[in-house]
Amino acid sequence: MQVIHANQVLTPSGWQSCVEVKIDANGRIAHVGPVSQSPTHQVALLLPAPQNLHSHAFQRAMAGLTEAKGPDPRDSFWSWRRLMYKFLDQLTPEDVEAIAALVFMEMLEAGYGAVAEFHYLHHDVGGEPYENLAEMSERIVAAAAHAGIGLTLLPVHYQFGGCDRRALNGGQRRFGNDPDRFLRLHADAAAAVARGPADAVIGVAPHSLRAVDPLGLRTVVEQTASGPIHMHLAEQVAEVDEVLAHLGARPTEWLLDNHAVDGRWCLIHCTQMTDDETVALARTGAVAGLCPITESSLGDGIFNGTTYLGAKGTVGFGSDSNIHIALFEELKTLEYSQRLRDRSRAALATQNRSTGRVLLDAAATGGARAGGRDSGRIEVGALADLMALDDDNEWLCNRRGDAVLDSLIFGGGGQSCIRDVWSAGRHVVARGRHFRRDAIVDRYKQTMTRLETDF
Repeated sequence: MQVIHANQVLTPSGWQSCVEVKIDANGRIAHVGPVSQSPTHQVALLLPAPQNLHSHAFQRAMAGLTEAKGPDPRDSFWSWRRLMYKFLDQLTPEDVEAIAALVFMEMLEAGYGAVAEFHYLHHDVGGEPYENLAEMSERIVAAAAHAGIGLTLLPVHYQFGGCDRRALNGGQRRFGNDPDRFLRLHADAAAAVARGPADAVIGVAPHSLRAVDPLGLRTVVEQTASGPIHMHLAEQVAEVDEVLAHLGARPTEWLLDNHAVDGRWCLIHCTQMTDDETVALARTGAVAGLCPITESSLGDGIFNGTTYLGAKGTVGFGSDSNIHIALFEELKTLEYSQRLRDRSRAALATQNRSTGRVLLDAAATGGARAGGRDSGRIEVGALADLMALDDDNEWLCNRRGDAVLDSLIFGGGGQSCIRDVWSAGRHVVARGRHFRRDAIVDRYKQTMTRLETDF
């Protein structure tokens, strides 16, 4: 039994002072209440550690390599994709495991307690399946276990190069499956997850309306009857135009007309929705999976956060391309995007909760729902995904209540305040440092030395 004493704790009923939180041997919260015994950990501030709901781990190795202008003056997301496919031609299973371990370590040090890995790199170079169809999925499971992060594995079904059903080419071939082979791969990936830590979850991810046709989407959704369903939706103007031309409706409109979207679904990005689509999606109970740093990097557009939250929609946050893994920066970037668009301040705050409180509550609740994970709250019975922070510093200045969250997110030094992180009770970060940092970083650096020589 781990016993944490905290000066301040954010619980579902609000802020509490001088609280004892006990974690049992199964990694769940066994007690939240007054101090009753000597602690194993004494902390200033205890918060739920949200789940990162959208990650492509392998893209971390590309960080900083896509900032030059291409030969096309209209250089955009699509030229970024071409460089990504070129990069894919080099990655081995060993590379993917080393990169993923680093990514998951960085997430934990940034305050995330778990990750939903949107995993679409399945096959060998050229698209030839590995003898073990789930080879790459097993590498992700291994990396997560090594880092100690909670995992929701989302094997991705990816079949076509566009709505016109054109064949995959280049690096895309490493993603591709027909529905039958994908379902076999998914079953093998589910078995790998079942052999891992008890808190790991299996879900499914039909990639997008561009990469999966209506029959493939329906087949995958119906044949994977439990667990979260994640899908990219309405990210780019070009995507909206392509779906409209081939399916006769905009992406969000088409999905809502053709599927019973509910709380199992997490729709990623959604930066190209009309107001009516925004309200309609919010009312389904689906999570809008936002990745503001990546969306800014790729020039996707601005999610209609004020309207979505105003319609009582649920959002969560992910690091997507992993170019900068920083939970508090993701939250701040969403809020600032709303302010810039509307020329406003405190755009997402309510009368009862500050901006920082709204954002952290959303991240914790939405991340847990999107990941199918019993977490996101400091409450008896929940998984102990927790982060402890120091507040006696120049960033927080011993502030209390919602003012602490606003200072963490908008003050610029929030991540440096993180002291400890637990994932399902696993104490993986202490004094701001992951317990396997040196070994994970060394392996990653060796991998990158080889990759960048060939790139």
